[in-house]
Amino acid sequence: MTVKKMDHEMPGRIHPKIKDVTEQFKSGKMDRREFLRTSTLLGLSAAAAYSIAGIADPTLEAKAATPKKGGILKVSMEVQEMNDPAVYSWTPPSNVARQVCEYLVMTGPDNVTRPYLAESWSASDDLKTWTFKLRQGIKWHNGDDFNADDVMFNFTRWLDPNTGSSNVGLFDSMLTTVGEGDDAKKVMTEGALEKVDDYTIRLNLNSAVLSIPENLYNYPTMIVHRGFKGNLVEEPNGTGPFTLVDFAVGEKAVLKRVDQPYWGEKYPDEPFWGGEVYLDEIHYFDHGAGSAAQLAAVASGQVDMNYEFDIASLGMAQSIPGMKILEARTAQTGVMRMNITQKPFDDKRVRQALMYCCDAEKYNELIYQGRGDVGEHHHVSPIHPEYFALNRIERDIDKAKLLLAEAGYPDGIELTIDVGNTNGPWQQQVCEILKDQAAEAGITLNLNLMPASKYWEIWATTPFGITAWTHRPLGTMVLSLAYRSGVPWNETGYSNPEFEKALDKAESLVDAEKRKAAMEEVQKIIQDDAIIIQPIWQPKFFLASEKVMNVEAHPTQYHQLYKVWIDS
Repeated sequence: MTVKKMDHEMPGRIHPKIKDVTEQFKSGKMDRREFLRTSTLLGLSAAAAYSIAGIADPTLEAKAATPKKGGILKVSMEVQEMNDPAVYSWTPPSNVARQVCEYLVMTGPDNVTRPYLAESWSASDDLKTWTFKLRQGIKWHNGDDFNADDVMFNFTRWLDPNTGSSNVGLFDSMLTTVGEGDDAKKVMTEGALEKVDDYTIRLNLNSAVLSIPENLYNYPTMIVHRGFKGNLVEEPNGTGPFTLVDFAVGEKAVLKRVDQPYWGEKYPDEPFWGGEVYLDEIHYFDHGAGSAAQLAAVASGQVDMNYEFDIASLGMAQSIPGMKILEARTAQTGVMRMNITQKPFDDKRVRQALMYCCDAEKYNELIYQGRGDVGEHHHVSPIHPEYFALNRIERDIDKAKLLLAEAGYPDGIELTIDVGNTNGPWQQQVCEILKDQAAEAGITLNLNLMPASKYWEIWATTPFGITAWTHRPLGTMVLSLAYRSGVPWNETGYSNPEFEKALDKAESLVDAEKRKAAMEEVQKIIQDDAIIIQPIWQPKFFLASEKVMNVEAHPTQYHQLYKVWIDS
């Protein structure tokens, strides 16, 4: 069958919105970071984008030392269950798996999204049709060719409601709701996914979305083999340079370089994944989530680096000789979220009363020494390019008391919040601050402390809990994952057509000023509905030996280790 090429597929075509983006950048209406991000999403190469911006590509800077091949990188990080990448709910299992399996795109520490398994992509003028050209000549570890069938298989799995993947939130524009009431579910729209040829796939969206390439580096979008049965530990068949040779939850994960040549060696100029892979092996050891244990493992020489440590341990980290501290400003956070389908949180006045008890400035001061960013209870960070600065919600105890009285609690209310410290003790600290702040309004807040594993069992159903959310490069991404109706990670039970309409509009806009203006409405709706108490955006720290070269702090804490080497 002959497939007619659409205009947006023609070789050398530059998306017409590139001109508008360039003009916005040159007129000062768009900063360099947002220009680079947007232009690469629209299919412009990173090199071309840097050239237009008039800055050197930092990934091409000469290195001070010549890389050495060989060696074992040892890392302290929680070793969590990692069976099915499509349903990963936290970053650590993806850090092990991403050395084995790969993604269609890669977003680097510089926030620029580049081709990876996909060679290139292009978007239609209206951003509703996205065409991805896949690289040829890539082999799976079992000898099969990587091709469009693999990508079709993955999209189909992600968007199958029976899989339970959070990816349905990111690709909502490919879904249609069928059924009504409790029987309603989202399924892939007919024709939304199209195989053009063996190395080309096309996404046909119901609505315009700018961030499609960026969404494809969210950690559950890892590409597995078309024959994948659901357990990566049992079938570690990937396209990456490493394979999994030993694994035990809570203990260790051992990765060893595969015998076959890595396909990325054919692309020596590609940053982060191209060219020669230096390490022979990567060993992850589980010392728990606590900073002290991870830092002790580094200090004793058991490992070369750790996953993270909290700011309270900064002094300890600084005292360890032969180490370097890496820090990233992030959009990582914890949300004290209320399930609005359960009492008393089905009453907005109760939720708003809690929000008006919160003095957000105090959290940054007391927990993060002023190094974080203050939250505004809408889950969009000041570092997100589409962020609109709203007037901050100031603490107002009188208003909180009035709202409680109107809701039928004139003498106050007793509440319990579930705390699992899934990402460290800062979560408990956040809840204790809110407990103290809420007491003045007559709210008794009890903390139900539990092991992290127990919290993950109930996180999506508990009436009131604190959940750690990792960084995404866009606020629209996390809003789609967490607050769209019916998506797996909607832990608040939130359903608001007005919000979703406003979010759809924001996701469709390339113009930076128009997108920020659209986000004002999105953020106000979330804030007014008071479904979360979100007072702080976290900085992230980790420690690495000075002999570990080319390691960088990624805001999502992704381990991009292909170019890391050991200077022994």
